[in-house]
Amino acid sequence: MDCSASMRNDGNLARAKGMLLSLMQEAYQRRDHVALLCFAGDVVELRLAPRRASAWNDDWVAPIAAGGGTPLSLGVRRADQLLARSAPRQRWLWLLTDGRSSESPARPGAADIACVVDFEAARVPLHRARQLAESWQARYVAAERSVQTR
Repeated sequence: MDCSASMRNDGNLARAKGMLLSLMQEAYQRRDHVALLCFAGDVVELRLAPRRASAWNDDWVAPIAAGGGTPLSLGVRRADQLLARSAPRQRWLWLLTDGRSSESPARPGAADIACVVDFEAARVPLHRARQLAESWQARYVAAERSVQTR
């Protein structure tokens, strides 16, 4: 999840947290395994180590804050590493971002299915999240629409 300073704009981080809770709840109901990486500044933080999904609530996501730049390539590379080490089941990558980065990393090879959720709400949209999804041949979801995960 992109936690850069631009995600604070227009309530994007709050909406991303809400979507994150929904995704985690669905994973819990399916007994899926999950992990969470948050990236901002020059740091990628493993907020939730790979494990079986459990019940989630607002208290769990409240401490996630935003600030700094968008190390998109670093975050994607770290996600690819986590996925590569996961059990041989279908591996999904959900990238929640506003796309406010000039980086265009390669699609993670370990992701069987990739989804880019676009939180861009800028007055002058750059459409980088959409472009990234297209280059990855990934599913693209504009955040203001409801998400159909599987």
